[in-house]
Amino acid sequence: MTVIVRALRPDARADLEGFARVRHAALPYLLTTPASLVHDLTHLPPDAHYRPLVAVADGEVVGTAQVHLAHDSSEPGQGNVNVYVHPEHTRRGVGALLVRTAEEYLAAHGARRLHSWVLDEPGNRAFAERHGYRASRSAHFFRRDLAARPLPPLQDPPPGVELRRASDFAADPRPLFALDAETTADEPGDVPVELTDYETWLAEIWRHPLLDAELTTVAVVDGRPAAFTVARTDGRGRYLTAMTGTARAYRGLGLAKLAKNDSLHRARAAGCTEALTGNDTDNGPMLAINEWLGYERCATEVRHVRELGPDR
Repeated sequence: MTVIVRALRPDARADLEGFARVRHAALPYLLTTPASLVHDLTHLPPDAHYRPLVAVADGEVVGTAQVHLAHDSSEPGQGNVNVYVHPEHTRRGVGALLVRTAEEYLAAHGARRLHSWVLDEPGNRAFAERHGYRASRSAHFFRRDLAARPLPPLQDPPPGVELRRASDFAADPRPLFALDAETTADEPGDVPVELTDYETWLAEIWRHPLLDAELTTVAVVDGRPAAFTVARTDGRGRYLTAMTGTARAYRGLGLAKLAKNDSLHRARAAGCTEALTGNDTDNGPMLAINEWLGYERCATEVRHVRELGPDR
């Protein structure tokens, strides 16, 4: 099998559909569609040097890599390499070729440290270690059946709290940007992230084709967004919580739990049949919320890190 690794072609339907198909087969806990791929290629800032790769064998996409610099980090030189190979094409050198191509590209654009999420399976972790990556933090994926299993009853908001939809802020989403920036800064992680540019946030996140503003719930206190759960949907019954957070001044009041339960109820009413989410292993409060909501852990991934030497 001859494998060629090249950049994804955003104007080639076969590339887009092949990339999404491989990602779903290898990592069915996230949402990837042709439209979301085109959006990311079009709207990620130039300093991200975003370059999705495809590995092609006999005209078929058999592997993918998401490759970019962490443009929203206060620490320069942080690169991301997430490689996924279709389960029917593993152990054939596809992953190694993707990794080598991605590393050379990022090193040429100033990357000094590379980060890669690896599913917590012996073969995957051994592959990462062979390529010089060391294990770091971990995170869990969770799944919940929305069609067959009942949700916890809806709760009445406490006095002074109103549950609204993100679509209610369509005319001026800046308050949601402020909330997203504050909660993102406090998320567990090995690379600090800062959301500082409103226009970039609008293009990259608010206008993302998977964002479902009708199912995104915002808890508002005294007119100010205090907590939210961000929903993404793929139009095929799959619902993903992309972010859930609470402003610092309102933590400990159960607002995230309230918002997430409300969003799930509306997702089920809208016809969604499967709910997905993920959390850092050390994020105890959110793990407890997901357990209360009936999510079940379906996989774990481990962040791996590689330092690039001066010769790279």
